[in-house]
Amino acid sequence: MVSRLLAFFLIPTALFAQVKDAAARADSVLALMTLEELVGQTNQYNGFWNATGPMPEGNDWLEARVKALKNGLVGSVLNVSGVNEVRALQKVVVEETRLGIPLIFGLDVIHGYRSLSPIPLAEASSWDLEAIEASAHAAALEATSDGINWTFAPMVDISRDPRWGRVMEGAGEDPYLGSRIAEARVRGFQGKDLADPSTLAACLKHFSGYGFPLAGRDYATTDFSAHTLYNWILPPFEAGVRAGAATVMTAFSAANGIPSTLDSAQLWGELRGRMGFDGVVVSDWGSIAETIAHGHAKDLREAARLSLAAGCDVDMESDAYLRYGLELARSNRSDSLRFRESARRILELKFKLGLMDDPYLYCKQKSLPDVRPQAYEMAVKSTVLLKNKGILPLNPSLRVGLTGPFAADKNGVLGNWRVSAKDQSAQSLAEATEASWLFAPSAPHSIGPEAFATELTLNSTDFSGNDRALKALRSQQVLVLAIGEHGYESGEGRSRASLRISLVQQDLVRKAFKTGKPVVLVVYAGRPLILEPWMQDGAAAILWAWQPGSMGGSAVADVLKGLREPYGRLPMTFVRSEGQIPLHYDGFSSGRPGPKTEVFWSHYTDESNTPAFPFGFGLSYTSFDYKNLRVQPSNTGWTATLTLSNTGTRAGSEVVQLYSSRLGNGQLYPTKALKGFQRVTLEPGEVRDVQLILTREALRQRDGLGKSHPFERGTLGITLGPNSSEGLTWTTDLP
Repeated sequence: MVSRLLAFFLIPTALFAQVKDAAARADSVLALMTLEELVGQTNQYNGFWNATGPMPEGNDWLEARVKALKNGLVGSVLNVSGVNEVRALQKVVVEETRLGIPLIFGLDVIHGYRSLSPIPLAEASSWDLEAIEASAHAAALEATSDGINWTFAPMVDISRDPRWGRVMEGAGEDPYLGSRIAEARVRGFQGKDLADPSTLAACLKHFSGYGFPLAGRDYATTDFSAHTLYNWILPPFEAGVRAGAATVMTAFSAANGIPSTLDSAQLWGELRGRMGFDGVVVSDWGSIAETIAHGHAKDLREAARLSLAAGCDVDMESDAYLRYGLELARSNRSDSLRFRESARRILELKFKLGLMDDPYLYCKQKSLPDVRPQAYEMAVKSTVLLKNKGILPLNPSLRVGLTGPFAADKNGVLGNWRVSAKDQSAQSLAEATEASWLFAPSAPHSIGPEAFATELTLNSTDFSGNDRALKALRSQQVLVLAIGEHGYESGEGRSRASLRISLVQQDLVRKAFKTGKPVVLVVYAGRPLILEPWMQDGAAAILWAWQPGSMGGSAVADVLKGLREPYGRLPMTFVRSEGQIPLHYDGFSSGRPGPKTEVFWSHYTDESNTPAFPFGFGLSYTSFDYKNLRVQPSNTGWTATLTLSNTGTRAGSEVVQLYSSRLGNGQLYPTKALKGFQRVTLEPGEVRDVQLILTREALRQRDGLGKSHPFERGTLGITLGPNSSEGLTWTTDLP
C-alpha cells in the first residue's frame, strides 16, 4: 500500500507545485510528523539484516531494529549496498511505515568502490586537482550504480604524524594543498546537482583536530593550540563547506577537555557560525556513546542530550537518540526544537538527493560502469620518484628480475578502505610484467588471515624465501624489489611506533645489494615510512608507489619502463627517524636557530633537523632549471614570474610551487607556507615563463583568539621552487 506521504510527493498538486526548494519542502513534511518520527530521522543503523532474505526471528536485538525500521524510526543506514538489497530495505520503509519517508544509504567510499583508486594520500601526491576530482567522480559513478547515495568522505584532517595510520586517508600536512583537494573531492563526489543519481553526498571528516592524536595513536586525546586549530586544522573544512559539502562528521577524539562530538563551540561557533554550514552533521561510529568512556558524559542519556545541544544531527550506531530522544524532547522544549531542526536538515538532504520524489532513484542501474581506466591514470599520477642514479626508466634490453613480498601481491596493495572491493582483486606488478621480466617469490611479509578488523601478523622468522628468490634471479641484470607495508598495516586503528621496513624485507634488500646488481626499490605504503640510510644509499632508484589500488600493477610497471613519467610530489615530509616526529616543512623558527659551533641552539645531538625527503619533493625522468625570478606588486597582491627550462632529453612535467615567508608583523608565522602551485609540461630544451600569483588575502592569519590579521608590515619573502627546501627567493619590506 502506498503511504500517505509518498502519495503526496508523487502526485502533482497545486500546493506541491508552489513548494519547490528543498528547505520549504522539508518544512511541509515536518508538519505531518509526530515527535517520535522526528527523532527517528536522526537515528542511523549499520546494516543489520539481509533485507532480501527472511525477517529475523528469535533475536531480540535484530527484531527491535526491524521494529524501529517499520515504525519510521530510522532515517539512514550504512554498510548496505547492492541494488537489490537497497531496494528491498527501501521498500520496507516506503510501504510499511506511516509516512513512507525513504532512507539515505551511506558507505565508506574512500578511494573507490569496486574498482579502487590509490589511497587518498597517494592521490594527494599527484598535486593534480582535476585528476583527483575525476577519481572521486569515478567512485561516485560506481557506488551510485549499486544503490549508494552518501559517502563518508573526504577526510580532510591535516596531520603531521606518520605514525597515525589514518594519514593514508587524508591529503597530508599542508592546509593549502589540503583545502584545494577537499574542494576537488567534494566536486567530484557531488557534481553540480545532488539530484543526479550518479552523484554522492560528500561528508567532510573528522571535525575537528582528529589528525593530532598524542603519540600518533588513533582514538587518543588530541593536543593542539588554538593557533594550530585556526590556521591548519579548520581551513580544509572551510574550503569543503564553500565547495558545497552536504554533510560533516564529528571526530572520535577529544580536545580542550571535551569530546569533539559534544563541542558546541566548534560545531556551532566555527562550523555553523563562521563557516555558515547548514547541512547535516553526523557522529562517527558510536562516538556519542564513546563520550562516556572519555569520562565526560555520565551515561547515554546525558551523552544524547549534550551531543544534540552541540549540533550533532545524526547518531551513527550509538542508539542514544532513539533510546532517549523522545524523553528529552518531551521534557525540554529546546531539545524538541533541536530534534525538529535536525530532522529538517535530514529531510532537506533527502529532497536534494531526489529520494523524496523517487525513493528508488539509485536502484535503476543494472551494471557497474568500468572505471578501471581512471584508477590506472590516478595510480600513475600518484607515483613519486625519490632517487634515480640513471637506472630508470629501465632499458627494454635489460634482463629484469622482480621479487619482494608485494611483487605478486593482489590484496595489500589495494589499501585499507575497500569495503566493497573483492579481496585479491588488484592487478599485481608481477602480472603486469610477466611477459618481459622474470619473477621469483621472496619470503612473505605476513602470515595468516588478512582482515579489516584484525591485526596483521608479520613474518619475523622465515627468511628462507629470500635466498631462493635471489638465486632464481641470478642471471638477471637489474633487480626490482617490491617492498613496504600491507594495506592492513595503515588506516583506522593501525598506528605504528616504528616506521621501519620489516626485518624480513631488510634481509632481502641487504642480500640484493650484495649481488652487485643495480637494485630498484618500489615501495608500497599507506604512509611515509623510514628507509634506513644504508637502504637509501645502496639503491639505484627508489619509486614510492603507495598503495595504488586495483590497477597499480600496470601503472607502476609503465612508470618503471618509462612509458609514463613519475608524476607525483610528496604531500608529507618524510622523516629520518621517529624521534623527529612531528616534522613538517611549515614550522616556526626558534629563538635560537642554528647551526652554531656551541650546543645552545635548537637541534638534536644524535640526529639531523632536516628530513629524509622534504614536502613537495619528487624527481622526474628529465631535469629542470629555474632562473630569473621577478615579482610585480599590485593592489591585490604580487605576481611572481620565473623562467623554467627542460634541460634533459625527455619531455616531462614539473610542479612549480610558491611559498611565502613573513617576518615582523607582530605575530609568529611559519618559516614558509605553500600558497600556490602549477604543473608545467615541457619538451626537451623548451623554455617557458611560469607565473604564479600571491594575493594579500592569502597572507591573512588568525591569532589564538580566532581573529584574522592581514600582513601589512614587515618582510615578505616569495619563493618559487620544486619543493619546500629549494627555490629562488624574492624579498621586500612592507608597506
